This record gives sequence, structure tokens and C-alpha cells, in this order.
Amino acid sequence: MKIAYLSSENPKNKKVWSGTHYSIYRSLCTIGDVEIIGPYQPNFRLWIAKLVNQFYLKLLNKRYSYRHSIFISKGYASFFNKKLKNQKFNYIVAPAASSEIAFLETNIPIIYISDGTFAGCLNYHESLKNLTMPSIEEGNLIEQLAIQKSKYVIVSSEWAHSSVIKDYNANEDKVKIIPFGANFDLLPSENEINQNVPLEWKILFVGVYWENKGGEIAYNAFKRLFDKEYNVSLTILGCVPPSEFKHTKMTVIPFIDKNDPKGQERLSAIYKQHHFLILPTRFDCTPIVINEASAFGVPCIIANTGGVAGHLKESKNGFLIDYSDFGKGYANKMEYFINHPQEYLKLRKETRKLYDDLLNWNVWTDSVKKLIN
Repeated sequence: MKIAYLSSENPKNKKVWSGTHYSIYRSLCTIGDVEIIGPYQPNFRLWIAKLVNQFYLKLLNKRYSYRHSIFISKGYASFFNKKLKNQKFNYIVAPAASSEIAFLETNIPIIYISDGTFAGCLNYHESLKNLTMPSIEEGNLIEQLAIQKSKYVIVSSEWAHSSVIKDYNANEDKVKIIPFGANFDLLPSENEINQNVPLEWKILFVGVYWENKGGEIAYNAFKRLFDKEYNVSLTILGCVPPSEFKHTKMTVIPFIDKNDPKGQERLSAIYKQHHFLILPTRFDCTPIVINEASAFGVPCIIANTGGVAGHLKESKNGFLIDYSDFGKGYANKMEYFINHPQEYLKLRKETRKLYDDLLNWNVWTDSVKKLIN
């Protein structure tokens, strides 16, 4: 089988899309011969489109989502049409590539992979708020064309699945929910997961953007537990919080590069040492960090928003907390398990089991194989 991996990004770069591009590419390589079609950016068009965005901001105080524009999408099409000309592939796989495929001209069947639609993210993601009406119309058109052109649309959550069908009238038979896996190279075996009751309960917060991932809420939850004299600590991984968030029991570890083998070793060591992952995220389609924590048997306490429930299964590998909660609900959930350590150890085993059964790239690959065969 010959597969074209079509993306404006380089799938070998583990920094892009939290490493999901790389994991999809690596998984597809076990199915057939994969040729990367890209990466590519229509730089001149992007320069013009950014000027248009600035014009709208100054004139109307509105934004123009140029990444979801016909102008940029046709720039992608011009490049990818030439790359595909006279090529023979069984499938084009296009992850997170609605703009890249919307105006593509090809008879090769397309598998479009997405974790969230334009309509689903509109006025939810910061970059898709306060848009002009023409920008909204173009964004929806791009998404509509990408879905119509695809033989299959693979999504990672029921949230995304619902939007593809309800907002874009897609045939249910072509839309498949297949959860992603964990984007770590070094994962523990089940036997390597510590099953001892912790003396100190270590809470892990992961996010490149402090505010977007709900860093203040995570800090509040930790502080509530500390003030109740529980032996807890908080690790901030991936960002540096504002200066007012300081504590003797808080450790800050800035961004670690997944492309670096030493970075992978360090990430693995960090996850092995922690007992809860807290993520009061303000926006997420499907956070891969849930799968990564689950591989280490670390239960997740996550805000109930977007496509989070695609990977977070209530009482299996963690718990969903009301979006409006400002720390109390997260603290209460962790407090229960601190006071019931045997229940926590059971949850830890269940968390790892869900990873083995569902949240790994082998399961994803097998599901895609069945689909295309």
C-alpha cells in the first residue's frame, strides 16, 4: 500500500501538534509505504493575509482567520496538486489539514484526520473568537469542502464526531471515532508502575500556556490541599507561571523538547514520579497528555470541555470537573483518594488498563487498518 502523508507541517517534528503528526506518520509506516507530501507554507499569500487581518483589526476591531481562508487554501492546493500530479497512491492521509485539502484536485481517496471542526472551535478557541462574518463563512466552507472531499473522516472524540455530522451534514458512515495514543518514545511496562501508597502526593500540571490550560485553577486546587495540611506538591511542566504563583512545594520545569532523546528520558522520569495530573484547561479538542499520563498509571483530573471526554473516561482513568470550578472540585477529588489510598491504587491500575485497551497507537493503527482494508 502506498500512502501520501499530506500536511503543511513536517510530521517528523515532534513539537508540532504535541507530537501527534509524528505518531500518526510512524503508525502509517507500519501499514504501507508512506511518502511525505510537504511541508509547505504559501509564505507570500500568508504575508498578504496577515496584512488583511491587521486591516480588519484596525478598522472593525474584528479578526480574519487567514489560516481558514479560501486565499490560503488555494495556495496550498496549487502546491499539493503539483506534488500529486501523475503520482499513484492508494490513499492520501491528511491530519489536521482542512485548508490543505479543501481545494485539492485528485481522484485519490482522502482520509481526513481531525480533533475538532471549525464550527466546533468557533468562539471557543482564542484564535477563532471575534471573527468577521466573511471569515466565519470562509472557515465553514473550508471545513465543509474538506469533509465532502474525504472518503473517511477520522476524529478523536464524540464532540468532534457530533460537529462533523450536525454542522456539516456528513454521512455517519464516513465519520469514525478512533482515539489517539501517547506521544512518548519511552513508556513504562505495567510492572514498572509503582503500586505503593505515596508518602508525598505529587500533582502534575502540564501546559505550554499557563492561562489557556487553567494554571491558576490548578494552583488553587493544590493550595487548598496544602492548607488542609496534606503532604502535597505541585510540578508545573512546560511553562513558567506568573511571578505571583510561588510556593515552597512548587517546582517549575520549563518546556522539554520531545525531539531530544534526553528530553524523552526526562519526561518519562517526571511522569513516573507523580500521582495525579491536573488540567483545568480552558480550551482543548483532545489533550494527548491524558493518554501519556494514563500510560504511567497517573489518573487525570480534567475540566469537562471540548473533546476531553474522548480520552478521559469517567472513573476509569480520571474524572471530569465542571468547567466553572475554580479549584475546589479538583481538590475534593484528589482529597478523597488521598484519604482512601487503596481506592487510589485500584484507580491507578484501571488507568493503565484503559491505556492498554484503548489509548495507544497500536489500537489506533489496527482500527485504521480495518478501515482502509
